[in-house]
Amino acid sequence: MIEESHMVKRAVIMAAGIGKRMQPVTFRTPKPLVSVNGVRMIDTVIQALHENHITEIYVVVGYLKEQFYKWAENQPGVTIIENPLYDQCNNISSLYAARDHLQDAIILDGDQIIYNPTILDPHFGLSGYNAVWTDEPTDEWVMEVKNGVVTSCSRTGGSHGWQLYSISRWSKEDGIRLKRHVEEQFESGNTDLYWDDVVMFCYPEQYTLGIREMKASDIIEIDNLKELAMIDKSYEETAKNAEVQK
Repeated sequence: MIEESHMVKRAVIMAAGIGKRMQPVTFRTPKPLVSVNGVRMIDTVIQALHENHITEIYVVVGYLKEQFYKWAENQPGVTIIENPLYDQCNNISSLYAARDHLQDAIILDGDQIIYNPTILDPHFGLSGYNAVWTDEPTDEWVMEVKNGVVTSCSRTGGSHGWQLYSISRWSKEDGIRLKRHVEEQFESGNTDLYWDDVVMFCYPEQYTLGIREMKASDIIEIDNLKELAMIDKSYEETAKNAEVQK
């Protein structure tokens, strides 16, 4: 068992994207601020962070950023960071914008619904990702883990492995390393990368990553309008109309 020797001191929430797969709902509302059964997705993230005593929170915004500034007026401890390149680059541009806050940090997406706040526990040993074991095939990123350490990651999915979720913790040392590597890749023009590519595929030999096990029922990542309508029936008509117009 890996000793838990690090503590999360701050959070970086990625919330800059356009949310194309959830249009037309996201035409007027950025995806993290979309209400699901009466609660905005990002509010479940903030509440879970607070329940784990993580109150220094940076939210990286881009699309419809004005709405986040209004939302943040009632969010103590939240600092807005703008990503001016959100519509030109992949999400490496968002982490680049927040690169000064990656030490002792938890990085997570704002467009997920957290049902079990304990999955954001601030104590950790190795840097790494929250993950759910899957026997069934998935298109999501899947990691192989041996003796508590990630040995490989498939970008194209798989089965009988640990499915990676958009929650990760980084020690002080790895946060410094991650900042440098994000800068190297982004400033050299590799702006089409997911920021996770930097760790998993650009410099894998420079990180020793673990996982934080959780259950699929602890969290929901809503990828598109159809999935949104399945979880919140009030979007069913919108989803049907969008399907007809395709």
